[in-house]
Amino acid sequence: MEKRNYLIGILVLGIILYLILSRLPMAYAISQYGSNGEEVKQIQTKLKSWGYYNGNVDGVFGSKTYNAVKAFQKKNGLTADGIVGSQTLAALGINSGSSSGGGSSSNNSDLNLLSHLVYGEARGEPYNGMVAVAATVMNRVADSRFPNSISGVIYQSGAYTCVSDGQINLGYDDSSKKAAQDAINGWDPTSGCVYYFNPDTATSGWIWSRPQVMTIGKHIFCK
Repeated sequence: MEKRNYLIGILVLGIILYLILSRLPMAYAISQYGSNGEEVKQIQTKLKSWGYYNGNVDGVFGSKTYNAVKAFQKKNGLTADGIVGSQTLAALGINSGSSSGGGSSSNNSDLNLLSHLVYGEARGEPYNGMVAVAATVMNRVADSRFPNSISGVIYQSGAYTCVSDGQINLGYDDSSKKAAQDAINGWDPTSGCVYYFNPDTATSGWIWSRPQVMTIGKHIFCK
């Protein structure tokens, strides 16, 4: 009888633990569908500036915000559940006590490398021009014609001048890092360009044959 009661007790305890653990993602979610407040406004502002969200920045986590969050999560390799927990907050660059440990070492390595490239290629350019240079890297990663990683794209032979002349080793500043993060998060001022060049210094005749999309600062961006 005692053994039976003991087994029943273990079973009940297991059920209780399962119910608690199954609710943890929701319990510790920072913002989700139905939430409202200042943090939701920050989320909407970030997503809107990067082109994921086209609704009002009203602090109400509705269907548009939910869909924008899911799109952002999918783009950044996060669980696309529409719930803004610590990892998604960290990827958005929003500070939270629960998100201080967000971001993997590989993500940090990609960000640092891309920051070096932005500084080497685009320091002195307007901010959106710095983001645009970083965006060409991200567009190449997504394009089957190029390597499928940030490091692979940057170090592809002859791809970027700053790698060839060593300027990628100069380091980076806060603006370069912020521009790199914005590009990783999905901001693309170039509308999908994978090439750019400075018409005053370009030595390749081939680059002039590419379809030109826009000029930002000293760079012409093309596909």
